[in-house]
Amino acid sequence: MGSVTTTDRTRVARWFHALADETRLRVVEQLREGEQCVCDLTDALETGQSRLSFHLKTLKDAGLVTDRREGRWVYYALKPQAITLLEEALGGMRSRRPGFRMVSRRCDCVFFACAHQHFLMGEGRSCRR
Repeated sequence: MGSVTTTDRTRVARWFHALADETRLRVVEQLREGEQCVCDLTDALETGQSRLSFHLKTLKDAGLVTDRREGRWVYYALKPQAITLLEEALGGMRSRRPGFRMVSRRCDCVFFACAHQHFLMGEGRSCRR
């Protein structure tokens, strides 16, 4: 996202809103394994079908997942191009200021630090892994 347009900002805001819920994050984690039926997601997430449908609709409306109907079942999958654009948008948020770099600590968690080692994200929190 070199030059950010209003449309880009709106789309990124929709993605962040859709991902700002623990249940929806769990849905995305499940769908990383590939396309899944609502019945399988209901079992895996131990949640009711109506609650899950609400979260799936939110993810679909944000453009992060796709669905297809096969008989009476609906199957959901991550939308690869949306995930790629989301990754690019996050990468584009990195500061271009000198002395600002990404620091990773013994896990997949990423913290941003300035040249003085002040953590701008994750300060005071330890990794949950």
